[in-house]
Amino acid sequence: MAQITTLTFDFLKDLKENNHKEWFQENKDRYEASREEMIAFADDVLNKVREFDMIDTPSGKKSLYRIYRDVRFSKDKTPYKSHWSGSFSRAGAERRGGMYFGIEPNNTMIGGGFWGPNKEDLLHIRRQLEADASPLEEVLHSAEFKDYFGMMEGEQLKTSPKGFDKTHPNVALLRYKQYLVMKKFTDQEVLSPHFSSMLAEGFQKMLPFLNCFTEYLTTDMNGELIV
Repeated sequence: MAQITTLTFDFLKDLKENNHKEWFQENKDRYEASREEMIAFADDVLNKVREFDMIDTPSGKKSLYRIYRDVRFSKDKTPYKSHWSGSFSRAGAERRGGMYFGIEPNNTMIGGGFWGPNKEDLLHIRRQLEADASPLEEVLHSAEFKDYFGMMEGEQLKTSPKGFDKTHPNVALLRYKQYLVMKKFTDQEVLSPHFSSMLAEGFQKMLPFLNCFTEYLTTDMNGELIV
């Protein structure tokens, strides 16, 4: 069972305080050691997630995002991220939504759902919710969902989207531009030898949410399969 240790946390804390190339080059061995620890950890989580879902991501290594920031269009010119992050892609058009994790001292979390749906998918989701939001409401109001995730998150419009009735009973759901769930973890949890299992459990609890939107996106307004 792979584990995140203080080796990684100490590296990330120091990187946050010394976010420049000179320090990074002088501590390249610490970066490499932390990266190897994260690869092993991501592999462990991936293997656990594959026990209950089909994932396209080939390995833990491939799931990890680069620690180097793209600063070309950013006001923040610090060259490195002060966290590790990665994601798993579900396999096939019949399994929609992604699973994300971010590892950072005092700010570790998992997330999932639909971060930037294209305009066609977003319109289709809204049309489905306009017609019948009860499948999603059943997920969001379930005791397990509320106890673990709290509530659905994501950017929202201030009013109803164009072409939708602002007095529609489901307008609160129609205003969403993103459909996301998130869960944060304490540093004590992250450094536990059981944390990979905790992450996998969180992704498993995410499935009813992901599968609900999969159903919306893969069927037409008559419930016929369109994948």
